[in-house]
Amino acid sequence: MIVFGIESSCDETAAAVVEDGWRVRSNVIASQVALHEEYGGVVPEIASRAHAECILPVVRCAIDEAGIALGDIDAIAVGHRPGLIGALLVGVSAAKALAWSLEVPLVGVDHIEAHLYAPLLDDVTWCSDAVYPALGLVVSGGHTALFRCTSPTAMERIGTTIDDAVGEAYDKVAAILGLAYPGGPVVDERGRRGNERAHDFPISRLSPVSLDFSFSGLKTAVLYAVKGVPGRGGWDANAQMELNESAIDDVCASFQRAAVGALMMKLKRALEQWESEAPKSLILGGGVSANSKLRAEVAALGNELGMQVRIPTMMYCMDNAAMIAGLGQHRLKSGKADGLDLCASPRGVHA
Repeated sequence: MIVFGIESSCDETAAAVVEDGWRVRSNVIASQVALHEEYGGVVPEIASRAHAECILPVVRCAIDEAGIALGDIDAIAVGHRPGLIGALLVGVSAAKALAWSLEVPLVGVDHIEAHLYAPLLDDVTWCSDAVYPALGLVVSGGHTALFRCTSPTAMERIGTTIDDAVGEAYDKVAAILGLAYPGGPVVDERGRRGNERAHDFPISRLSPVSLDFSFSGLKTAVLYAVKGVPGRGGWDANAQMELNESAIDDVCASFQRAAVGALMMKLKRALEQWESEAPKSLILGGGVSANSKLRAEVAALGNELGMQVRIPTMMYCMDNAAMIAGLGQHRLKSGKADGLDLCASPRGVHA
């Protein structure tokens, strides 16, 4: 089966062709980083307009790269939730038009669930019985959540962030330090050179049993370390850190130790609280799954416990349509096709 996927939930316009749920024949992504860089974050209206401009060229490119004709497509999958509503509407409208014109099934895919399918792409060896049940962790600029997964299409959220997502915290810390946008890759790179014990930033536990996350306190701790604690008159220039290259590296390393430490603590806590059949694998997905420290520590945890670890290759860490198409086939096989009344939604099924 050949499934054509479309993804437009935030600031990447993406289209892909995936065969049999795993073999990626094309995966085209038009990034908007340059458009949003001067604002230090994604501007929804700019994102929506860019999607409208890019969607047709990206669709055509994905079909050409896959070496197929429109008539070879068996189904259309589209990320329809969660995300920026204006951005989602562009992708959903394009998917409906294609499905209607080609007279093929349409299936909506939850963007967050798709991130937990991304590590299974291009892997001919995987089978459901070997992977599931699994403990999944989605980490991105908009989401940080833990899932108990029993199949690619069946999962239960068991923990989420109560404030900032971890990727948002990375971007905010980069802004505090005057680093480039997007901040995650820059903080990761600078952190590798720094002393992670230079600052003792807090790791939020919330409670001894909570599986939820909180990164707002960590972000504030970094702000106060760099600028000092504000008084009635505002920031005291004399209390501000001298941001030379070495100092920036140390802040990045110390922040990253705390941020990844919080993620790993909750992963371990979730495994300790697992009550049914023990998970066979750990699955990591989302943009922050590209982080070098997180990838290394999750892999080390898997080795320590003798568990499989599924981490996406770099090209599938970011928002992409291959994960949408791949998971879309599984939804179709389980009878979860949608009609042309499929709606875009800013909220996910696990909200």
